[in-house]
Amino acid sequence: MSDDERTARAALSRLFEPQDAAALALVQAAGAQDALRIACGRLAAGPELEREITAILAESGSGSSWSGLAGALQRWAPRIPDLAPERDLATMRRLGGRIIIPSDELWPRQLADLGLQEPVCLWWRGLEQELPPAAKAIALVGSRDSTSYGASVTGDLAYSLAQRGFTVVSGGAYGIDAHAHRAALAGGTGALPTIAVMAGGVDRFYPAGNEGLLRAVADHGAVLAEVPPGSAPTRYRFLQRNRLIAALASVTVVVEARWRSGALNTAHHAESLGRAVGAVPGSIHSANSAGCHRLLREGGAVCVTDAGEIAELASPSGEALPPDKGGRTEVHDGLTLEDLILLDALPLRTTSPVEKLAVVGGLSVESVRAGLGRLGLLGLAESRHGGWKRSGKAT
Repeated sequence: MSDDERTARAALSRLFEPQDAAALALVQAAGAQDALRIACGRLAAGPELEREITAILAESGSGSSWSGLAGALQRWAPRIPDLAPERDLATMRRLGGRIIIPSDELWPRQLADLGLQEPVCLWWRGLEQELPPAAKAIALVGSRDSTSYGASVTGDLAYSLAQRGFTVVSGGAYGIDAHAHRAALAGGTGALPTIAVMAGGVDRFYPAGNEGLLRAVADHGAVLAEVPPGSAPTRYRFLQRNRLIAALASVTVVVEARWRSGALNTAHHAESLGRAVGAVPGSIHSANSAGCHRLLREGGAVCVTDAGEIAELASPSGEALPPDKGGRTEVHDGLTLEDLILLDALPLRTTSPVEKLAVVGGLSVESVRAGLGRLGLLGLAESRHGGWKRSGKAT
């Protein structure tokens, strides 16, 4: 891909707000370079292009607020004087970072699941290396005002997931996000233990209190954003950023969340993408777990309590099944109801004929004969002198 395409997408990321459906439809219809020329008034858009944009928006379900290209051009116009893509690219080079676009080898292919809402580019601070596919990435999100319980659970989950070779994705915020990044860095065995997806530009680590942590994430993982250097982390951008966290990972786990937490927004994005959603249960008296319980009650999430269960959600084929926590196997595990009744009817010391077992168990003679055959094969029943009793294995 030419440098012109890369530069155009860098400029568009400053001109358009994240998830601006009209802007993204324009890019899809005209291509990045012509979309920039049209948005800046250097190229006229004919009626054919406008019809194509309208069709793209209608197909994606984003056409309700579309009033035509003229209104969109008016909305974008105030930002045109601020466009300086070469400066933004130079800033990233100075920081040891880069911009990646959908045609790059390093572009995370799972972002295509966002459809029209796939970002035009990603600004990336950190070492250049392959980003993980969705199947090897887990998002851990939750409240900024996490409790000691939330901090402990997040630490255990993130550390164990990183030990298993997963990349932990989160938002770099205080609370659950910070605990997730920190534990993933400590437990990481792969090249990229954690990814922080920012709501503002990656040139400034936000929040300031997490600067040291985010610098470590950049040094050993990746810090990503869809907005260019110098962009402020607004509330709107936080909400739009959440869709990227959900799209990068195969599973989104909400560890702690209040009733209206932003973490629930990430979970809903994951659900809309067909990704698995997990929620960690907490105390019924804790407001910080009310959002998790809401997800579980409404059926949008699976209850998870350890890294093995999360890994299972990420690998539905069974590649990462957690160890069985059911304790020792009992001799009657897996028996049918009729076989259990028959086993209870068998005497421990003396023997009973088939007819008597049928009376004691309330079963037909045919069912008793068939059941005794099954129990005998399992070593749970034995025949002596024309009668049947339990074997030593069944006692």
